[in-house]
Amino acid sequence: MKRKNSGRGRSSSKSRSKASRRVVQEFEGRVQMTREGYIFVIVEGMEGDVYVKASKTRNALDGDIVRVAVTKGVLRKAGEPQSEETPAQARKARGTRSCEGEVIEIVRRSGRPFIGYMHWVGEQAWVLMQSKSMPYDIEVNLEEAVAMGARKGMKVAVVVDSWERRKICPQGHIVDVLGMPGDNDTEMHAILAEFGLPYRFEPEVENAADSISDEIGPEQMKGRRDFRNTLTFTIDPADAKDFDDAISFRALENGNYEVGVHIADVSWYVHPGDPVDKEARERGTSVYLVDRTVPMLPEKLCNKLCSLRPHEDKLCFSAVFEMTPKAEVVSRWLGRTAINSDYRFNYDEAQAIILEGRSKDSQSGGDSADAPVRQAISILYNLAEKLKARRFRRGAINFDRPEMKVEVDQLGKPIRVYEKVSFEANWLIEEFMLLANRTVAEFVATCGKFNAVASKKAKPFVYRIHDEPNTEKLGSLREFAGSFGYTMGDNLQGRGAAKTLNALLAQAKGKPEYAAFEDIALRSMAKACYSADNIGHYGLAFDFYTHFTSPIRRYPDLMVHRLLARYLEGGEPAQKSVLDVECQHASEREVVAADAERTSVKYKLVEYMQDKLGMVFEGFVSGVTEWGMYVEIEPTHIEGMIPLRTIRSDFFEFDEKAYRLVGKRSRRVFRLGDKLRIRVKQADLESRLLDFELVEE
Repeated sequence: MKRKNSGRGRSSSKSRSKASRRVVQEFEGRVQMTREGYIFVIVEGMEGDVYVKASKTRNALDGDIVRVAVTKGVLRKAGEPQSEETPAQARKARGTRSCEGEVIEIVRRSGRPFIGYMHWVGEQAWVLMQSKSMPYDIEVNLEEAVAMGARKGMKVAVVVDSWERRKICPQGHIVDVLGMPGDNDTEMHAILAEFGLPYRFEPEVENAADSISDEIGPEQMKGRRDFRNTLTFTIDPADAKDFDDAISFRALENGNYEVGVHIADVSWYVHPGDPVDKEARERGTSVYLVDRTVPMLPEKLCNKLCSLRPHEDKLCFSAVFEMTPKAEVVSRWLGRTAINSDYRFNYDEAQAIILEGRSKDSQSGGDSADAPVRQAISILYNLAEKLKARRFRRGAINFDRPEMKVEVDQLGKPIRVYEKVSFEANWLIEEFMLLANRTVAEFVATCGKFNAVASKKAKPFVYRIHDEPNTEKLGSLREFAGSFGYTMGDNLQGRGAAKTLNALLAQAKGKPEYAAFEDIALRSMAKACYSADNIGHYGLAFDFYTHFTSPIRRYPDLMVHRLLARYLEGGEPAQKSVLDVECQHASEREVVAADAERTSVKYKLVEYMQDKLGMVFEGFVSGVTEWGMYVEIEPTHIEGMIPLRTIRSDFFEFDEKAYRLVGKRSRRVFRLGDKLRIRVKQADLESRLLDFELVEE
């Protein structure tokens, strides 16, 4: 069953050979499909993409890896102008130039499931698609579908196996029966299935985890520093179950402080190649949907064995610092330890202690038994404050976007959307985690010589890197900010760009245009990722950085623990080529998890707005395109789109350079940050989209 017949894959060998004579470039890339059947091929590292008509896709589908021949236009590397162009001409052309081509080979089917509705007529069965990236229904075997428990109308996950030349639609097989549409578990499982994410562990993995010993005796303590009698505590969200980091504190006789950052020693329990490790590597990270966590590790490990619960002996990998009262690090030590946490605080409890510590009578307040830990938290907060200030003086970028959370009831129904506020207790922990991550990376990169340059003899390692921002996009931000009367500095390269950005955001703080400036600045930023080649972390202003502090929920941290243990013991260097592959895999899994998390939030936000159709809200313009403008409503920051065709007072044209829409007749302008009023027109759960209409005076 197929709703759109494009005649795909019918080109003759004669026409293909004729096309090949016109080919100027060939690339391998990933398919991004549209509801209408045409595709865009995204080529990594290239500016723009390749448009392919529906008749020239050779039956490629969304997510497939294909080879594409460019038959019109030129695809070039990102940031590389053509030789006959000036940089200014290149910027102007980039928004309008498009490349066209045709698929010449399907290198690999994506293997990622499509989500649709089970349907059959007689002995023929299909999974009906209602997806913006899949316009073709998928034929399946009815007998197999029924055997799996599928019934008409149920949501199922289906993988495409083939698309034979004479078939009008692709053929596939059902990999999971998700349930009836609208049910919360069905919809959340559908999101996980859509992104190829599991929502359960296989029995083999669970059994392997259950068989791991929790004994901590003389054998387990060999080579470990014992911190079990040192004041230690955790600070986490109130609903957290896995505590993978703890802080220890001890005042030294010389007036300095010993601060330990203790991380669950997952690498002691999970070994390379065992069933738990293979599953953790494949998952790459824990996934946090609105109403549930899909953990990277089975429950026995993440919530029990490796969770640093209070009053229990736990094995850790630690970074221990001697620090002056001015937060200067005098010495560092890295290695395996054992701890026994004395307290478990949530952020609100720790925040209350910090606020008490600011008052003059703080030393007399509270239970005397709690006085040492209260004093420790106050001192640690003061140290963290100095670390943070030093980091921003070095050029860290200060983004302050509101983080919105969706609260759901026991049935998964959204009941509240609110802003998650980050207090001092949050960044107390954050600063010490950053310090530990930076220290581990610096230790390996400099061969143990802290505060030194990278050594040519450094052993291969896993770094968390973040490249410099796009200078051209920052130039566009400067022009845009100028239209509001702001003057941005000329230094848009290297560390100077961070200072320029921070200065602009500080000027605009609290004003309507702030969100627009921040949004454009974020778009200019590179994406952080994992790499065996260190280039530093631009956003944090660190020359060396890695992820060491969350091995319960991130596989790269587990890799870092293993490498660090190996190098501390004088082991042989890891193979860089192997780390390159692992870093790429971990980066890809991180992106998939983030996309799934955002999708679950979108779904719940649309669900939250379903009973608000026709209601009017205040909002501001958060994005503009040639087909509409996006608006975030206050105070929830829920985003929807006003299609331009629905604004009847004028015809609006898109001015891409100035990030604005201009009325052809009235010259009325809509630009990022503008305040306006909207009415909720439609809340489409299936597409997870909100449509607004402009309320015109």
